[in-house]
Amino acid sequence: MLESKSRIVLIVLSVVVLIVALCTAFVFVTMHKDTNLFNKGFVATSKTGQIVINPQFDGADAFSEGLAAVRIGDDKTGKWGFIDGTEKFVINPQFDFAFSFAEGLARVRVGDDKTGKWGYIDKAGKYVINPQFDAVEPFFGEFAAIRVGDDKTGKWGYIDKAGKYVINPQFDEAHAFAANGLARVRVGQKWGYIAR
Repeated sequence: MLESKSRIVLIVLSVVVLIVALCTAFVFVTMHKDTNLFNKGFVATSKTGQIVINPQFDGADAFSEGLAAVRIGDDKTGKWGFIDGTEKFVINPQFDFAFSFAEGLARVRVGDDKTGKWGYIDKAGKYVINPQFDAVEPFFGEFAAIRVGDDKTGKWGYIDKAGKYVINPQFDEAHAFAANGLARVRVGQKWGYIAR
């Protein structure tokens, strides 16, 4: 009787160890998808794990609104473009950095990470808002937070989808408006909330 309980405990412990190992491997793979772990950093798989987009990109963002931002080339000189679910480039690689679409617009940077400027493009790859900002956030609820100036002394404000200021840059840090219509902002070392 005692021996069968020991076997059951040993089996349960073995299963727990296996589950922990699988979870750890999943977290590692998820966190390191852009580190050439998969022969150039990006693999799309089906629910069964079957590869549906072959490993061929040097960097990639998540699919959003039917497109994904992908990079061809290294971090410094590579260019970002957008593919659809069939691997076809819908917007050719031409940006120095890009994020996937949100509310019909994607954030793209022209120039390096220190002096480059950010703007927004539509799904045809046309600029809706020309690159002019030093940092940008995605649109959420018709507005996006943008920064003018460097990360130490620059100020954050908000624009609409036409690129017009709806709240002039004046905050040391700013985040997206939440569903309740409030956005958190920082002035100096203190945080508060603003309304749309």
